Amino acid sequence: MRSSFSVFGLFLGVLGAYASIGPDTNLYIKNQFVQPDGFNRSAVLAGGTETSVSFPGPLITGQKGDTFRLNVIDELTNTSMLTSTSIHWHGIFQEGSNWADGPVGVTQCPIAPGHSFLYQFTVPDQAGTFWYHSHYGTQYCDGLRGVLVVYDPNDPYRSQYDFDDDSTIITLADWYHTPAPILGATPAPPQPDATLINGKGRNPGDPTAPLTVISVIPNKRYRFRLVSISCDPNFVFSIDGHDMIIIEVDGINVQPLTVDSIQIFAGQRYSFILLANKQPSNYWIRSLSSSSPSGFANGVNSAILRYVGAPNTDPTTVQSSTNPLLETRLQPLVNPAAPGIQKPGAADVNLNLDISFNGSTGLFEINNHSFVPPTVPVLLQILSGARTAQELLPPGSVYVLPPNKVIEISIPGGSLGNPHPFHLHGHAFSVIRSAGSSVYNFNNPVRRDVVNTGTSTGDNVTIRFETNNAGPWILHCHIDWHLDRGLAVVLAEDVSTISQENPPAAWDQLCPIFDALPPQVFT
Repeated sequence: MRSSFSVFGLFLGVLGAYASIGPDTNLYIKNQFVQPDGFNRSAVLAGGTETSVSFPGPLITGQKGDTFRLNVIDELTNTSMLTSTSIHWHGIFQEGSNWADGPVGVTQCPIAPGHSFLYQFTVPDQAGTFWYHSHYGTQYCDGLRGVLVVYDPNDPYRSQYDFDDDSTIITLADWYHTPAPILGATPAPPQPDATLINGKGRNPGDPTAPLTVISVIPNKRYRFRLVSISCDPNFVFSIDGHDMIIIEVDGINVQPLTVDSIQIFAGQRYSFILLANKQPSNYWIRSLSSSSPSGFANGVNSAILRYVGAPNTDPTTVQSSTNPLLETRLQPLVNPAAPGIQKPGAADVNLNLDISFNGSTGLFEINNHSFVPPTVPVLLQILSGARTAQELLPPGSVYVLPPNKVIEISIPGGSLGNPHPFHLHGHAFSVIRSAGSSVYNFNNPVRRDVVNTGTSTGDNVTIRFETNNAGPWILHCHIDWHLDRGLAVVLAEDVSTISQENPPAAWDQLCPIFDALPPQVFT
């Protein structure tokens, strides 16, 4: 039982509570009008049935050791947005199932409208908080994003909380009134119109839109799973008057760490335990965007924590944070040491990724190359015989890595559009040097799959991992507008083993079906 007090389930959670699906399920992708902040727009949404698509998409759940079979059915028709699709299961290592990882141009061609594709993968040794989103263009900015949780029957923290279920999920999202293809074509960085917490929020022009209410029973302990499903901004998250005890970061258990605010970047996740031991009342939940809207006037960037028995009114609490999260204080619960020789630059392979912006092309570059998704996915290139970085496309953006070696990657900070949160597919990595720090920690650095690379030219965020998972894995900025403008590389890991991979027959058909479509014209 994930909840010892399921009889109280009706008191838990948010308005419009989640109904979880999985690990075997259909996932319908459809266009539908929604107004999460009071503004009505068509969006790209997911649902377990044709009639239940929503923002965020449905919570997908399973248990450690499960095989997930997720049949994605593309029923998109609105040509103001992308009508083909693909789904990435963020944080899942996809060992032996690289073909199911999702990024277009790397492991697959898009799923064409009117078609479906079955993603099948096993999670033998992972548990925690993950998410899923489109990995085609900037489609997830138009709404295709949701949470995936893998529960651990032997969770080491199980005795520390009373509730952990569908309704203890907290999603943070930026929301736009204009379709992503239009926003992405403008030279200026897109500005969100609202911040949504569990799919509800206010924009500055509509202070009457309903806010999410999370209800708690006095003196109970809650494991909240905080997920940034952001396309762009980072958020500073806090709950007035309450501490948060962090126990998990990006799917990996950590030593308990008490904080009163969390700066969370696109793609990151935190589980924290909240003790509902304050005066029963209403408290502001705050998610301050690094972009827009700013502040908290009229309830923007906000939701409500409401104790059962408290009046149905807006909070009057004030914010006071004196103990913010510092990434350097996070430590893995088990096997904390980083791999390899404990000296910077002493890994088997050491890469430096220098980010720049080419003003003449409007594209980001890494080591002077911009990533443009190839029409033949990297995985298909390898299965067709390509082996070296010189053969693999796009030129200059594919790095071939040998198996069973320690890889160190450093990413200097301070580039245009910072801070860039970088995500590596297929792995978690040890952050041996964090943003805002000059210290290298090899003994017990946090292990995660998205890292903030900092705002200062003095930053040099450095990560390490071992090449124990064959596949072409994309490493990219998780600001989707930046990825769309080339801020990525592909790490082709253990190419000889990749070449023996045997994707299902339906995977072989994705490219011919998609390639037969005329190029999409946005209307």
